[in-house]
Amino acid sequence: MTTTIERSESPDFEAIKARQQATWATGDYGRIGIQLQLSGESLCEAVDLRAGDRVIDVCAGNGNATLAAARRYADVTSTDYVPELLAQTRRRAEAEGLTVETRVADAERLPFEDGAFDVALSTYGVMFSPDQPRAAAELVRVVRSGGRIGLANWTPDSFVGELLRLVSGFVAPPAGLQPPAAWGTETRLVELFGPHASGIRTARRQHVFRYRSAAHWIEVFRRFYGPVHRAFAALDEAGQKALHAALAELLERHNVAGSDSLVVPSDYLEVVITRA
Repeated sequence: MTTTIERSESPDFEAIKARQQATWATGDYGRIGIQLQLSGESLCEAVDLRAGDRVIDVCAGNGNATLAAARRYADVTSTDYVPELLAQTRRRAEAEGLTVETRVADAERLPFEDGAFDVALSTYGVMFSPDQPRAAAELVRVVRSGGRIGLANWTPDSFVGELLRLVSGFVAPPAGLQPPAAWGTETRLVELFGPHASGIRTARRQHVFRYRSAAHWIEVFRRFYGPVHRAFAALDEAGQKALHAALAELLERHNVAGSDSLVVPSDYLEVVITRA
């Protein structure tokens, strides 16, 4: 008797990352990212950042956590795989008279020695890495024993968590991947970091999106936010209208400002992991 064993092929992470890189390079994420600056400031306080700490900001985008750490006199290396976003970080740092180092780098293959940093930070960045265990392992590897890993991750039940699921319903993500917002759950964080952590501390926070209206939010995100920009570009006219309507409904459902404006809170998990 012949026994057939079905094998499920693992996702092609390199091909997925190439597509992701192209997605985040479209539009101008910096126009969105700069609105999230308070999350970087809060995260630096949560990890008890000290002057002189060696800090790496992973998937730094346009540098919110990077600049927050540099304002506290840390020695910061800002990394991302989109060069234009790092250029924005440098321009922002120069405008404030801050010194930061930037490095194009893949979060799943960081070009640094073991234990090179006292603190690793990532705000709404590393959570989008397709190979989640490898990205987590790299964060652990480059932080010294007793150092801290600070993360800000959207939660699955947040507005942004719903947004990501909504967009995935119109443009399906690659098969076999864990959703990015899984990083916003304590269960997943323990799976990824528990064996290498002496402590994991979480706090639920909120970022509040403030726009003139739902139509204004859609206009801005369609132009500048890579995943939404690419979703609209991938759809025909009917699909674009359907996506626009679904986004408008989502925004109005989460709007707490009434009819005069758009104020949409979105929960995120602020995480501090102490490296064993």
